[in-house]
Amino acid sequence: MRVHFIGIGGIGLSALARFLKNSGHEVSGSDVKSTPITKKLEEEGILVNIPQSANAITKQDLVIYSAAVTHTNTERLEADKQKLNMMPRKEALPIILRDTQNYCICAAHGKSTTTAMLSSIMQSSALIGAISKEFDSNFRYIDNILAFEADESDESFILSNPYCSIVLNTEPEHMEYYNYDEAKFYDAYKKFLDIAPVKVINAEDNFLKDYKGVAVRLYPSIDIKDIKYFLKDDEPYTSFNLKDLGIFEVWGFGEHIAFDAAMAILAAMQTMDIELIRVNLSKYKGIKKRFDIIQKKDNFTVIDDYAHHPTEIKATLESVKLYNELKNINKIAVIWQPHKYSRTKDNLEAFKKCFEGCNALIILPVWTVAEAILDIDFAKEFSNYNLIFADSIRAYDGQILLMKDEKIINVIDEGMVLGVGAGDITYQIRVEKY
Repeated sequence: MRVHFIGIGGIGLSALARFLKNSGHEVSGSDVKSTPITKKLEEEGILVNIPQSANAITKQDLVIYSAAVTHTNTERLEADKQKLNMMPRKEALPIILRDTQNYCICAAHGKSTTTAMLSSIMQSSALIGAISKEFDSNFRYIDNILAFEADESDESFILSNPYCSIVLNTEPEHMEYYNYDEAKFYDAYKKFLDIAPVKVINAEDNFLKDYKGVAVRLYPSIDIKDIKYFLKDDEPYTSFNLKDLGIFEVWGFGEHIAFDAAMAILAAMQTMDIELIRVNLSKYKGIKKRFDIIQKKDNFTVIDDYAHHPTEIKATLESVKLYNELKNINKIAVIWQPHKYSRTKDNLEAFKKCFEGCNALIILPVWTVAEAILDIDFAKEFSNYNLIFADSIRAYDGQILLMKDEKIINVIDEGMVLGVGAGDITYQIRVEKY
């Protein structure tokens, strides 16, 4: 089958493209600009058209487009003209995932990390919305057992053909899709659980605690004990006791890391020996853009993190504080690129609190795509912080430059720098762009 992906440079669509190519299909794609992801896809033998053009549509058997691609896109228009089979990513999932045994992980927070952990534990195939450091990709194929990061933002998780549905939390997110209807939002999660033969849930989540179906339940405050943090070969690790199963060690810092690992362990336990799980968990080495230590010197450390919701930012900052204690670092500068006006506005009060403990808060322009520009007075709303407003940042070995109107307004060359956001901050903050 010949398959074309419109928006192939996205982290989710690129993983599906790799999956289909590995399955023997002829895959091509397009995007608006060249990125490290599109370049890597080309190296892997996938034809990528940049910029997008009607000429890329050549009577393919199937055309799949990302949620960000509108009906006015030139390639969508040409595919319509050629009367090709075309569908959004979510509708393509039942076709792509029909022949695999899918362990589908979903949540507002932690799903990429838990998916990567579960793939490490089971040594399975994986489709992740992030780059696993174990295999340096968002995709790998081993067998028909698949750890899949499911997406609640557009209800596509319901179409992921789950053998095992794993739900970490159900904090309302992407509510604009659900028309701010919480009943519709939670009903989607219930459907996602109900359709899976096996279910693993966080039984202390406000919604999941009342779920009536048969499920493996984790009670984090009871089942996870003796959490400790340590450095191994200068890398962050968390150890914890899980139920009556003994001690586990996992890469990363924080209670949320112990929780994510515990959920992955309980899912894997349905088919695996606990001692093999303990050994394989050590193969997890983190994922890019999640507590990603990208510079590390005696007096200067830079961490890149995808956190873009207040709950995630708060958890990441707590992990940074733990790391600082062990490394005797006493300064934290947070560089925040707000992600979407709607998310920032909807969660403004929580955002105002989640940066507590930082010595400086650098705010970049809002990263936004195809949404209304909302009026947010960042100087007023975040006035209790030591604020710096910058247009962009530039990373060099041993320093981060803060830029305004193409001029350097500040230089950070000591202490801890934490970059958070889901936009292009991950590229700005790196000396070597990946």
